[in-house]
Amino acid sequence: MATNKWVLDIAHSEIHFKIRHLVIANITGAFNVFSGTLETKEHDNFNNASINFMIDVYSVDTNNTTRDEHLKSDDFFNADIYPQIDFQSTAFIHIEGDKYKLEGNVTIKGITKTVTLDALFGGEAKDGFGINRAGFEITGKINRNDFGIHAPDVTETGGLVLGEEIKMFANIQFTNETE
Repeated sequence: MATNKWVLDIAHSEIHFKIRHLVIANITGAFNVFSGTLETKEHDNFNNASINFMIDVYSVDTNNTTRDEHLKSDDFFNADIYPQIDFQSTAFIHIEGDKYKLEGNVTIKGITKTVTLDALFGGEAKDGFGINRAGFEITGKINRNDFGIHAPDVTETGGLVLGEEIKMFANIQFTNETE
């Protein structure tokens, strides 16, 4: 059985996150540089696919340069030592209809934890150049403390500068390299 290889199309993909700030509002950010692959054992069947993502921490973008530089510092991501976030799937399970569960290991700041994400298959189609594409929407949550991402101690706010839960959202398209 031949393996079908898919590559993430970054021109038609995005990775975003949200986190509570001062427990009153969300701050939204994105990572603008990333790559990924998807491998399937059967054509037109993504069940049990293998999925990998690599995110460049230096590409964090919250629409505020000062905040972005702070997020790259050792107060948060420590990008000089840990410049990449990695995800390696351990299972991609078809639930029903277009719904899947994506399970895997995410590594942030050298700490690897198992996560379970929701994936919604958007469909598969050929573009105007005859390239087969597949789209997915992936959502989930992680706890920043699990990865050593601790907000600096700010006594004026009682230490409630950032929420612990980070909401993740990825809208991604893959192109099939097998065909």
